[in-house]
Amino acid sequence: MRETPVEIAGPVGQLEALYLDSPEPRGLALICHPNPVQGGTMLNKVVSTLQRTARDAGLITLRFNYRGVGASAGSHDMGSGEVDDAQAAAQWLRARHPDLPLTLLGFSFGGFVAASLGGRLEAQGETLARLFMVAPAVMRLGAQDPLPQHGALTLIQPETDEVIDPQLVYDWSAALDRPHELLKVAECGHFFHGKLTDLKDLLLPRLSN
Repeated sequence: MRETPVEIAGPVGQLEALYLDSPEPRGLALICHPNPVQGGTMLNKVVSTLQRTARDAGLITLRFNYRGVGASAGSHDMGSGEVDDAQAAAQWLRARHPDLPLTLLGFSFGGFVAASLGGRLEAQGETLARLFMVAPAVMRLGAQDPLPQHGALTLIQPETDEVIDPQLVYDWSAALDRPHELLKVAECGHFFHGKLTDLKDLLLPRLSN
């Protein structure tokens, strides 16, 4: 099964996206990519691993480029604008599949985007199935970005991350007042070089249950 290129009407113009339907879907997965300023796109290899793992778990998948990335219109906002883009992508998925549970996955800056989006969607009455934050940019989450309080929350943090300080994520996790799990990946840098299989092994059983 190959992903289909689609265009989504975003808040500042068209968003470039890749969509994969599933014959007997168990749910929906929306995947948010890393920091555009550092070259992050929906084709990032960690994002690709998230997409393939969600596909293998029987989920319909959608990954997309934020404003100003690839063929997506607009320019970087590096904040709420990318969350607005993710919200448009979620609405596009939801319009096609109104009854399937939604899982959000985000890598690095995308972890911030997915978490912020999850809080927004919950405030609008959507209950998330799961939220996965992979090497997440937790320092971007402020009081204006409440986390979703329902659904399973999993943090996956490389122990030798050279982009996001692992201790920041550990401290953030320790201060979090809602149930969640923190999974540490030993001898692993930010981009999971040589560790993408480990990442998939952590994700697949959690996406499949």
